[in-house]
Amino acid sequence: MLNSEICQKARLSRDPRFDGKFFTAVKTTGIYCRTICPAYPPKEENVVYFSTAIECANAGFRPCLRCRPDSAPDSPAWKGVNTTLDRAVKLINEGALQDGPLPLLAERLGISDRYLRQLFKKHFGISPKSYALYQQCLFAKQLLHQTNLPITQVAMASGFDSVRRFNDCFQSQLKLTPSQMRKSGGTQSNALQLKLYYRPPFDWSLMSNIFMARAIPTLEWVDEHSYGRTFDWFGCVGNFTAQHIEDKNMFDVTIELDDVKYLKAIINNIKRILDLNVDMQAVEHDLQQCFTGNFPIKTGVRVPGIWNMFEAGIRAILGQQISVVAARNLVSILVADLGRSVGDKKLFPSPESIASSELNFLKIPKSRKQTLRNLAQHYLDHEAPDKPEPWLKLKGIGPWTVDYAQLRGLSDPDIFLGTDLGVLKAIGKATAQSVENTATQSQSTSDFNSEQASPWRSYLTFQLWSQL
Repeated sequence: MLNSEICQKARLSRDPRFDGKFFTAVKTTGIYCRTICPAYPPKEENVVYFSTAIECANAGFRPCLRCRPDSAPDSPAWKGVNTTLDRAVKLINEGALQDGPLPLLAERLGISDRYLRQLFKKHFGISPKSYALYQQCLFAKQLLHQTNLPITQVAMASGFDSVRRFNDCFQSQLKLTPSQMRKSGGTQSNALQLKLYYRPPFDWSLMSNIFMARAIPTLEWVDEHSYGRTFDWFGCVGNFTAQHIEDKNMFDVTIELDDVKYLKAIINNIKRILDLNVDMQAVEHDLQQCFTGNFPIKTGVRVPGIWNMFEAGIRAILGQQISVVAARNLVSILVADLGRSVGDKKLFPSPESIASSELNFLKIPKSRKQTLRNLAQHYLDHEAPDKPEPWLKLKGIGPWTVDYAQLRGLSDPDIFLGTDLGVLKAIGKATAQSVENTATQSQSTSDFNSEQASPWRSYLTFQLWSQL
């Protein structure tokens, strides 16, 4: 439940750390806003607070055209409360109800469609389909504000099969017409520019250094202000560059792609790679519980992702028991030899290309080459190859490889690489600083309890690496 006194202090402060955690609706105007809205703050007696944009819409409010609530960082109020609902929302945001009916989604979740409707009714006050349509409209609003795509392309990118249906739904959901969002007609373009916001703190310097140390030429490009790479999303080929704008707590993202149908899913994946949706204050509070004394937690340490689970797995296999530099060199050779060329850039090699290659250009043991081919063949033979448990049955793949792939390929927030040598060294250093009169480093290390950081142990892993 929202506390109105706390919400009032937060909205009047315009502190970006509260952006997306709740929304302010104004009864006199019928508009709802983000906490950072630049408009003159309304009187408290005219204000109502809501946890989500969906609740604002259900109460009859429309989104502000100045602060654009569709651009606020995600802050799922149900996170950690109901895992099934969390998975359902994630799948719907990825387009599950655009590609199939509600019973099929419920089957994927292992529940009945009746129970799924009950979950949405309880937490959002609407049906799953209504939730999906509202999210499609908010995404369309963002595209209308920030890009020059024509309305027909915006409709397609948002998951609508006709412009008429898009116009009707947009007006009924947001109480606005697409023409009110944009005065010009828009122009066809393969290059789009969007603003993706986050809640501070964000240690971009650390994240960019991690990307830079592992960047593969022609596949990725990194500097102190930006990160970019090529991608292949179910046959949709393109690339993106994310420019960090620190004073505005956002990334200016340029995307080039050959099919706007997949745009929303691609943007969601970019957000995952840059870890834009996490509430760092909550994470860091839990991490501090793992240490006694005054161990200095570095603020803003996030989990940098890899484009998908397959790429993360291949990189993990090539990085087994060698340095970061040596692993990067091997991945660079793999991309140079097997990666598909797109202009002057390369895509990461496909499972087909790796499975069918002898990999003779890699100076690694034959057993490791076979492990690479085994994983690639696994992706060709299974409908759900990203599930990590079956990977352990493949020769040459152990728990560390699977955990690392989940950590960076899925951005699982609760992966602790407790056997990693760098992590062990950092734990020894941390506990030695925190525990007085410790006889040996091994004794102090045994006092360290990573379980206290759950469900944020992935952040603990990167926090420890950052201390080295």
